[in-house]
Amino acid sequence: MTQNNMDLFADLIDNIFDGICQIDAECRVIVWSKGAERITGFPAKTVIGTDIRTNMIRYVLEDNREISQTDTPLLGTLKDGVKRVGITFVKHADGYRVSTLARTFPIHGKKDRIEGAVLVFSDHKGLIAAHHQNQRVDQTVLFDALTGIGNRSHIETKVKFAIEDSQTHGISFGILFIDIDHFKQFNDTHGHLTGDKILRVVANTLRHNLRFTDSCGRWGGEEFLALVMDTQKEGLEIAAEKLRALVAASGLEEDGKNLNVTISIGGTLAQPQDTLQTLLKRADELLYKSKQAGRNRATIDG
Repeated sequence: MTQNNMDLFADLIDNIFDGICQIDAECRVIVWSKGAERITGFPAKTVIGTDIRTNMIRYVLEDNREISQTDTPLLGTLKDGVKRVGITFVKHADGYRVSTLARTFPIHGKKDRIEGAVLVFSDHKGLIAAHHQNQRVDQTVLFDALTGIGNRSHIETKVKFAIEDSQTHGISFGILFIDIDHFKQFNDTHGHLTGDKILRVVANTLRHNLRFTDSCGRWGGEEFLALVMDTQKEGLEIAAEKLRALVAASGLEEDGKNLNVTISIGGTLAQPQDTLQTLLKRADELLYKSKQAGRNRATIDG
């Protein structure tokens, strides 16, 4: 690698928001990125060159008990070459703990010998919440046969877990209740087969234009539900307006005609006392307000 390429690589590492720690075969830290500095509070000059087994970085369990530095995921990957991903609690330089989503992978040299390992970690709450949810629903993912997105049971489970994470870890989220405007009239005019196609257009517009930490599912008929993680009212409004506008701009061509629909949305942020029922009831009432106001719009509280 040329010096220019090495400088470019170093600059890239320092401009990645995630924390990056690289160790060599002797367990010495050789990379400690600016992201790692930001997340942990420990500057690179105090970490680089230290032995990861004995340096100042401390890892703790959820109950605040320290993990032996020889039992960390990074050292496990250096030893066996197995990639790891999971939630890790790191003690910040100022004493408080930081929840991180951590991923490790080995570095191989000649003859596939392990010459080091890399830890990539993020303190983004939305990513952590999504990781928790995915772990819990991976075995129960149910898809809607018509649209290919999650069905009602799937998105309902996602929202239930989001409520748990919100009440346990303070991770904010909101939901968007979405209904296709005048869908019965569309079906009556163009037929149910075309109606099914437009349902797939709407479903895939929603799925492909939410963040990867968010989720959506078909609630039933022409209704959909979107889960927007780690957001406040402004973010929920932006997400709702984006989806509304994109659906209105989408459509399909049938018999030389361009066919499209619009959606109405009711959105609400989760409150500490919310249950699934109270959250859905509030979003449904706001959806009704959007319809009463003329449809093709979003009504958001928070």
